[in-house]
Amino acid sequence: MADAALLAGQHEGRRRFLELVVDLRPELHRYCARMTGSVADGEDIVQDTLARAYYLLPEMDEVPAFRPWLFRIAHNRALDHLRRYEARMGEPLEAAQDNAVDPAPDPGDALAHEQAVQLAVSRFVGLAPAQRSCVILKDVLGHSLEEIGGLLELSSPAVKAALHRGRVRLRELAMAQPPEAPPRQTSPAVARYAALFNRGDWDGLRAMLADDVRLVQSTYPLRAGAEVRMFFGIYAQYAPVRLAPAWLDGREVIAVYEDPQSVKPSYLMWLEWTDGRVSFIRDYRYVRYVVDDAELVLAPDATSAST
Repeated sequence: MADAALLAGQHEGRRRFLELVVDLRPELHRYCARMTGSVADGEDIVQDTLARAYYLLPEMDEVPAFRPWLFRIAHNRALDHLRRYEARMGEPLEAAQDNAVDPAPDPGDALAHEQAVQLAVSRFVGLAPAQRSCVILKDVLGHSLEEIGGLLELSSPAVKAALHRGRVRLRELAMAQPPEAPPRQTSPAVARYAALFNRGDWDGLRAMLADDVRLVQSTYPLRAGAEVRMFFGIYAQYAPVRLAPAWLDGREVIAVYEDPQSVKPSYLMWLEWTDGRVSFIRDYRYVRYVVDDAELVLAPDATSAST
């Protein structure tokens, strides 16, 4: 009984925490995706940020100002990500100097905002981390210079200098022609997965799953094995959902369309394979903001694979 009460209390605490951060998650993702240049990696950092915050809160004597606290954690986790993968982004954050002189006037905030919002997520990696942080926080998310300085622990002149240099570099990137992505072909396994799903062949899909297959949906605990096999029965209860093979950040993914007439997918999922069977499913159904900034390329054979 005590164990059951403890688990129930943990479940309720997790539910309340997720409710508390639900409106902040899209903002955190917009920041993290641009810091890493990837919507998928950005969501991983959001998950890491929220997990870290959830476990830190009970140890704190008083609850911090929630929004800047979460952004500070997300910022530090994003920098850890860049260091871990040895990203060579030029000037490190620590190189922003307090004695930087005030830069020349920037274009208006409205123009800078429009440019930053329209630029593809992957192009932001062309900015040094300090510049990238300042541009995202100011021109994408609308933070004030004072808020940015507090979050990044930089002086006002350093923030202004990094913002100016980042905006100049961003204009250069916006004018440059992005590299053309090489043509992609859907793998037979993903094509078969999409085709079986679109026909509602749930037994055929289950046969593609590894015995220890795992399923991750951002707001739910990890599920494995038999729990994942039961998962497909849920789709049979709803209106038809269509899958289309696609590519994102060089990774083969699946676009999910709840509205057959829509040109934009409702959300994404991706699969990992072991010995020809699905060993891992990452489902973004409950974090649909991920698709908003996704530079998604539908596979040439997406239509035929889903018929």
